[in-house]
Parts: sequence; C-alpha cells; structure tokens
Amino acid sequence: MSSEVLVSRPRCDSRCGDRGAPGSQPPVQPSSGSATAGYRSAKYTPAEWFSNYHSILQQAAADRLAARSIQRESRTLKGDSEADTLSTQADGTRLLGERLQEIHCWKSELQRHIDRLQADTDSLLALKTRLEKALDATEAPFAIATDNLSCRARRPGPDLVRDSVEEELLKEVDLIRSVQALLKRTTAQVVTQIKMNRGAKQTLELDWSDKHQAYNHDEHSGRYGNTSPDTKHHPSSASMQDQVCDSTTWTKFTQDNLSQALHEEQTSHSLRVLVERVLRDTTKDLRAQCSRVDRAFSQRCAELTEAKTQLETKLAQILEQIGEQERNIISLEQAVHSKEAPLRVAQSRLYLRSLRPNMELCRDQPQLSLEGEVRQLDATLASLRLQLSEARGSLSHLEESRFALEKDISCKTQSLFIERDKCMTHRKRYPTVSALSGY
Repeated sequence: MSSEVLVSRPRCDSRCGDRGAPGSQPPVQPSSGSATAGYRSAKYTPAEWFSNYHSILQQAAADRLAARSIQRESRTLKGDSEADTLSTQADGTRLLGERLQEIHCWKSELQRHIDRLQADTDSLLALKTRLEKALDATEAPFAIATDNLSCRARRPGPDLVRDSVEEELLKEVDLIRSVQALLKRTTAQVVTQIKMNRGAKQTLELDWSDKHQAYNHDEHSGRYGNTSPDTKHHPSSASMQDQVCDSTTWTKFTQDNLSQALHEEQTSHSLRVLVERVLRDTTKDLRAQCSRVDRAFSQRCAELTEAKTQLETKLAQILEQIGEQERNIISLEQAVHSKEAPLRVAQSRLYLRSLRPNMELCRDQPQLSLEGEVRQLDATLASLRLQLSEARGSLSHLEESRFALEKDISCKTQSLFIERDKCMTHRKRYPTVSALSGY
C-alpha cells in the first residue's frame, strides 16, 4: 500500500465559472488514473492552486463591487425613501389639518342651524301656547253671546223681535266659531312644524355628532409622530372598504341636511308671521264685532228707554183723562138725576089735567106748555143719557188704553232689564285684547 494519504477533493466556487472573470486561466484537468474514481491520492497541481485562489480573489472583488453598488443604491434609496416618507407624512398631516378645518367649518355651520332650529322651535312653542290661550279665551265671548241670545229669547211677546242686536249677536256667534276653527287649524300647523323642526334638528345633531367624533379621531391621528409611543401596526386598515363614501357624497350629505334645515327655518319664519297675523286679525275682528254688538245694545236700550218714557207720559195723560171722564160721568149722572123730578112734575101735571071733564079737557096754553116741557125734558134726558153712554164707552176705552200702556210699560221695563242689566252687564266680562291675543 502506498504511503500517501487519501484526501477529498475540495469543491471549487461555482460563481467563478459562472462569472468568468477576464484573464483567468482554464482549470487544470486532473490527472487520469485509478485515483479519479471519487478520491485520489495525488495533490493539487500548481495550476489548480493558482486557479483556485485567483478564483477566490476574483469572486471577492466581484462581491466587493456588488456590495459597493448595493450600498450606493441603498444610500440613494434610503435618502429618497426618507424624503418621500417625510414628504408623504407631511402631506398627510397637512391634509389632516385641512380636513380638520373643513370638519370644523361644517360643524360650526351645523351648530348654527341647530341653534336656529332650536330658537325657531322655542318660538313656535310660545306661539302654540298663545294660540291655545287665545282659543281658551274665545270660550268666554261665545258663552256671553249665547247667554245674551238665551236671555233675549225670554223677552215679552211684543218685544220679542229680530232686531239689529239679535243679528249682530248671531254674527258674533258665527265669527267666534270660525275664529275657533281657524285657531285650531293654525295650532295643528304649528304642532306639525315643531315636529318637522325637531326631526331636522335631530338629523343635524347626528351629523354634528359624527363630525365631532371624526374631528377627534383626525385630531388624534394628526398628533401621531414617528416617535409616538402609542402607534401600532394595523395592516388591514389600509384596505379600502366597500361602504366608504367619497368626499363628494360626504359633502352632499351635509349640504342636503343643511338645505332641509334651511327649508324648515324658512317655513317656521313664514308660519310665525302667519300666526302673528292670525292672532292679530282674529283679535281685531272679535273686538270690532263686540263693539258693534255693544253699540246695537246701547241703541236698543236707548230706544226702549225712549219708548218707555213716551208710554209713561201717555199713561199719565190717560190716567188724568180717566179721572176727568169719571168726574164727567158723575156729572152727567147727576144731570140725568136732576131732570127726573121736573119730568115727573110735568108728567104729573099733564096726567091730572087729562082728568078734566068734558069741554074743560082742551089744549090750552098751559097744556101746550106742559107738553113742550115734557118733550124738552125727554130730549134733554135722551141727550144726557146718550152722552153718559158715550162717556162710559170712552172711559172703557181709556181703561183699555191704560191697561195696554201699563202692560207695554211692563214689557219695556222687563226688556230694558234684560238688555241693560243682564246682557250689557254680562258683556263687561268680554276678554281684553291681550287675552284674545294669547298673552
């Protein structure tokens, strides 16, 4: 056996053959023989030794050049990426600041309209209270008018007429009913508008709340820096979500909310003007009708007072005439009674003279005088009795007139009591202008 030691053949760096460094010599072919079957006992040749370390040097030089190129690229990339990163981060911070300003502007606009809607709602609530008070206040005039009509229905027969007072009272009742219906419709409109204002205000508040949270998140994210200790990796946050809206949709959403709020504000303003006009006009109409009714009552009372005065004056005259007629009747009765004795005397004389015998029964001058006296007395008594009958008939007519006058005076007194003491006194409780206006 040979004394030489068997060793493994070292592997050559494959990168040398791949790269093919210039000026390199071709590798030395190993010696052929039985030692080439996986192992050999021969040492490397000098050519293999030179080729091997030249290959290592060439590979080291190539690696060095490649490393220096990578280092230059790394420095360039590092600088560029650092600048880009800082620029991108600065742009993001600037955009976050601009976004914060935009959100703040929209928040301020939302808050302004929220305050205006709240003020409008408070005004409408106050107007609703005024409308309800005004509606309650119309109950008193309605009760007064219906009570006046009821009281005037109890007037005595001759005075139960459809006069101007009754016509004005009926107009007042119709006016109050129409005013009550108008106030109820206006109150319903105010209640509906209050609901609309509250709905618009709630929408704005939700939008404001969302923007407030977004503002806080953006402000917090704007405070993040490269040295912030509370930053973490959130890989999935950078992916775009399907339900996320774009800036145009975001802006339009708030603009639509503000447009709706502005519409409700304008409607509230128009409704406030309408309510004020309704309260003013209804109060004016009710007070004007009340004045017309009061004037009609005053005129009617004046007419009743004048009629009552005339009736009382005429009654006094009738009573005086009744007294005179009664005295005249007594005088006529006495006159008739005073003619009875002379008539009896004259008739007795004629009767006795009719008893004269034979030729003594003649129509002498005494006879003619007595017959004329009797005829005169009969005519006088007939005239007196006729006058007495006429006087008694006149007295009866005077009594009927007295009864009619007293009855009519009683009617006028009762009517005057109803008109002045009941109706007009009751009308003093008519609500004031401020009460009818809802204050």
